[in-house]
Amino acid sequence: MTDFSQKTAIITGASRGIGEAAARELAAAGMNVVLAARSAADIERIAAEIAEAGGEAIAMTCDVADHASVKAVVDRALDAFGTVDLLVNNAGVINPIARLSESDPEAWGAAIDVNVKGVYHGIRAVLPAMERQGGGTIINISSGAAYGPMEGWSHYCASKAAVLMLTRAVHKEHGESGIRSVGLSPGTVATQMQVDIKASGINPVSQMDPDAHAPPEWIGRAIVWLAGEGADDYLGGDLKLRTDAEARAAIGLPPA
Repeated sequence: MTDFSQKTAIITGASRGIGEAAARELAAAGMNVVLAARSAADIERIAAEIAEAGGEAIAMTCDVADHASVKAVVDRALDAFGTVDLLVNNAGVINPIARLSESDPEAWGAAIDVNVKGVYHGIRAVLPAMERQGGGTIINISSGAAYGPMEGWSHYCASKAAVLMLTRAVHKEHGESGIRSVGLSPGTVATQMQVDIKASGINPVSQMDPDAHAPPEWIGRAIVWLAGEGADDYLGGDLKLRTDAEARAAIGLPPA
């Protein structure tokens, strides 16, 4: 296994779901974790629980749509732990779900601010530190929505396609300097996002049985695996967790 001791991870959207699971799994693997989200109470509670279990955790409120807010998180991580070795760009929104003809331009743009600009802001904020260190890993949470349109999800599909291109751009521009960039397409996961999708009643995903969704803890374990040598075959692209049987077996997940 990769030795994560003395390594530091920043996780955005860490107040629940995949972000919370990633923070807990990374801390259990030995990393210092910095939990970033808009909800202070949730991340402070999670950080306290990680600390009680023997981990090192910091909670810091952050709006990923604001670059200065993201940079402040990176600066705090560097002050506290000295390095930033992993960024998990997890923060993202699915609402408001609406067909293009019924979409609200302001709300559509706000989703892009979080889902696309938020990922860019994270990348831009950690790159200088990772370059000084001689390397680091960036994991961007991707989606099958990056590869094809879904009814009512124009904002989400467009944003995830953009995230895939950002993953590729980091790999192209910085891969040779030791910065590893990889996307994780987790499939459907049992989070609040799926509750919102179910409530919308739009497109086949909303009709799925909730029992079909993967638990967030599985995705947290996949993130730990990708933070180590598991990412090597996927750099510059996405690991499609639902369909990659070899990766699932390596992570210790059951067959899809």
